[in-house]
Amino acid sequence: MLTRLRASTALRRVRRLGLHLRLTLAFALGALVLSVLLSALAYGFVRSEFVESREDDAVRQAVGNAAVVRGQLRTEDLDIQELLASLPTPVSASPVLLFEEQWYARDLQRGRKELDALLREQVVEGQPVQIRQRVQGEAQVAVGVPLPAVEAAYFEIATLREVEDDLRSLALALLAAAALTTTAGALLGAVIARCVLRPLADVRQAATAIAGGRLDTRVAKVDDADLGALVTSFNDMARALQERIERDNRFASDVSHELRSPLTTLAASIEVLEGRRDDLPDRAQRALDLLVADVRRFRAMVEDLLEISRFDAGAASLDLDQVSVPELVTNAVRISSHTEVPLEIAEGAEGAHAMVDKRRVVRVVANLLDNAAKYGGGATVIRVERAGGEVRVVVEDAGEGVPEDDRERIFERFSRGTTTVGRRGTGEGVGLGLALVREHVGLHGGRVWVEGRADGDPGARFVVALPIESLVEAPLPEPDLGPAAVPAAEIDVVEV
Repeated sequence: MLTRLRASTALRRVRRLGLHLRLTLAFALGALVLSVLLSALAYGFVRSEFVESREDDAVRQAVGNAAVVRGQLRTEDLDIQELLASLPTPVSASPVLLFEEQWYARDLQRGRKELDALLREQVVEGQPVQIRQRVQGEAQVAVGVPLPAVEAAYFEIATLREVEDDLRSLALALLAAAALTTTAGALLGAVIARCVLRPLADVRQAATAIAGGRLDTRVAKVDDADLGALVTSFNDMARALQERIERDNRFASDVSHELRSPLTTLAASIEVLEGRRDDLPDRAQRALDLLVADVRRFRAMVEDLLEISRFDAGAASLDLDQVSVPELVTNAVRISSHTEVPLEIAEGAEGAHAMVDKRRVVRVVANLLDNAAKYGGGATVIRVERAGGEVRVVVEDAGEGVPEDDRERIFERFSRGTTTVGRRGTGEGVGLGLALVREHVGLHGGRVWVEGRADGDPGARFVVALPIESLVEAPLPEPDLGPAAVPAAEIDVVEV
């Protein structure tokens, strides 16, 4: 059970990696396994050949030397030490002779000490023996040849140090080759993964463009039977989405336009009733007040919808003027319904001028003040600040603030955040005020965001940052989405 749990955990961790990285790792792992397997087979084969060849050489050398010793032992006045020293043995070999129960060797202690007891017994009993042994970490081949004709036994110990050194060098070379093969496999996997996933990256770029408002973006056709179906499906989805959004925008625009005429008539009729309000009974006056408030709210909502539809249709434009931002904000507060809100001009912002559309900036200030009144218990201060190349208009309230999770969402259309009900105020808005603020500010190349109050007290702090140097006259270039993201006309016309 524990093993399955660990395997499942490891599998989940692997799945969290990107597909590109997983393909690269798969190629690298495959190259590693294959190189290790081939290296192991090659090492085993070469090792067997090396050792067997060395043992065969040691046996032939020992048998030849044993024949020489046997012939020399039959002569008189023989110096055995000189005989052993004259034998043609490798430098690493040690000849040892047992003759007339006496041990002789070039290095008697080393030779006799390194002879295995069982080897000695078997050779003395007349049986030739060849064994492989390890003495003090050194691999050796010991060969024993009985010489019964002269009542002697000849032994020869040959070290395998050179063979082991060669095998060690071979192992290092194979490890280096395995590392290079693994690296080459990883690089090959990265290249193949990039080629295979390139259409998916193109789809991602196109999806990013569509999410950013470029609804006419499509993915170029690819000559691949499998990925071509994906590209076609994506383009069909993008086309359907664009048509749906455009249809909804047209519907909202048409409805808003159609509502303006009856609203104008209704507002004129209400003005007539307001002129004779004192002649009405109390109950009728209260009903008239409710009707006036609802009509005003409905009229404001229709105006907001019309304004939003102009942004969606790309018909929104700026009527720019060089104005003093502090003076413009002062006038915006004066003509609003929140004249009691204190206005502060921060040091350094007194002479801040910018190229702006005065009507839109006034609307931004009014919407922020209305939002503070509805959801924050009313604005506590409106401040004009200077920060680098920006002039900022800050509106603070003393409400419960906006949670971090809602600080982006409240600027979306028809969104009032998850804590709207809990904040003070009527909460009668439809969620277009802050969306229009973002559209107006974005049209100027500025930014808008909400944060907590700088003094740490409860409340929200809405900040509008407008560039002092207008970005409208020198628009920013469109982001390069690569060769895959193409206008819809290049795809839709061909498909039709």
